[in-house]
Amino acid sequence: MPHYNHEHLIHRIGWLRAATLGANDGIISIASLMMGMSTAGASSTVVLTTGVAGLVAGAASMAAGEWVSVMSQSDAEQAELALEQAHIERNPEAELRELAAIYEGRGLKPALALEVAHALTEHDAMQSHARDELGITEHSQAKPLQAALASALSFVSGGVVPVLLVLLGLNTGLAGQGGVWLVAAGSVATLFATGVLSARAANAPALKAGVRVALWGTLSMALSAAVGALLGVKV
Repeated sequence: MPHYNHEHLIHRIGWLRAATLGANDGIISIASLMMGMSTAGASSTVVLTTGVAGLVAGAASMAAGEWVSVMSQSDAEQAELALEQAHIERNPEAELRELAAIYEGRGLKPALALEVAHALTEHDAMQSHARDELGITEHSQAKPLQAALASALSFVSGGVVPVLLVLLGLNTGLAGQGGVWLVAAGSVATLFATGVLSARAANAPALKAGVRVALWGTLSMALSAAVGALLGVKV
């Protein structure tokens, strides 16, 4: 009999969201910034410096923003859990009936719903209310440090790609329009790969995700390049 693999990947959602967002933002932001500078007439050295500065600033910004937002979520969750714990301690019977009503609303007969509520309350009342009343589980619970580190590192891992492409262009004699096209092509290809890999990690349609990410990245870079060409500032 073949092995039946029924593993769910819901535990990956938290870090996968932050990592995917950071990598995509890194590639798109830095590539767009450098392309805008290049089409505006900046020298390759200035374009490279701009990319490195944007990489450092972007990673710090992503980490700080993710920390603040996820910490706010965590604070709200902890406040809700504390309030629920107080309700359970003050009026356990009412909370038991509330839990039973939730199970009854999901399709259980009243007697069975009450029996299940009793059993789960005796096992772990707080966990049962957190999961079934508040919708807070171990997998969905906010993890600020994890999210901040994942965002910063993934931003750097994505943003370093266009920086390396500019270095490659400098070392191979590609400058001007040639360097711009190298950054554009390499960044779009990396965006596509990032979308595919993140989709595979979550068991989602890979090709659709890759095309979606690459398409939006291409649009962003094209707009930045157009702005740079329109301004035409010589540095």
